[in-house]
Amino acid sequence: MRFVDAVQAFYVERYGGADRTPVDPAEFAPPRGLFLLGSLPGTGPVCCGGWRRHDASTIDVADRGVLRPGDAEIKRMWVDPAHRRRGLAGTLLDALERAAASAGCPRTVLETGTEQPEALAFYRARGYVAIPRFGVYRDEPNSLCFARVLARR
Repeated sequence: MRFVDAVQAFYVERYGGADRTPVDPAEFAPPRGLFLLGSLPGTGPVCCGGWRRHDASTIDVADRGVLRPGDAEIKRMWVDPAHRRRGLAGTLLDALERAAASAGCPRTVLETGTEQPEALAFYRARGYVAIPRFGVYRDEPNSLCFARVLARR
């Protein structure tokens, strides 16, 4: 998919390498996850993002206590650079959070990094709070992780 390739190219530009986090598209299949494409009239897809649910079997031993069963991990949020600053990321994140809450997930979690100040500002403005690092980047100082409690549906 061209957006996932664009996200990976962005990571190479900012961090010197692609995201190493294992991602299986099947993890995003409902009801355990969701992957969305957003479009604008006359343009086709302009953004993407997804979430995948964690349970006891998907949480690495090193991440227990940080990740909780039922957490919805946000992955691959991306807005095409030509269409940024229009509120698309907020609309996309709203849709992902609503779907995760409707699926019974109590909170969303995500990993981003110090080289993405735009993402850091966006997530903080949306009520995300810092949590200990998790996943393949748990020992990387430029990794930052966040969580947000979801409203009950």
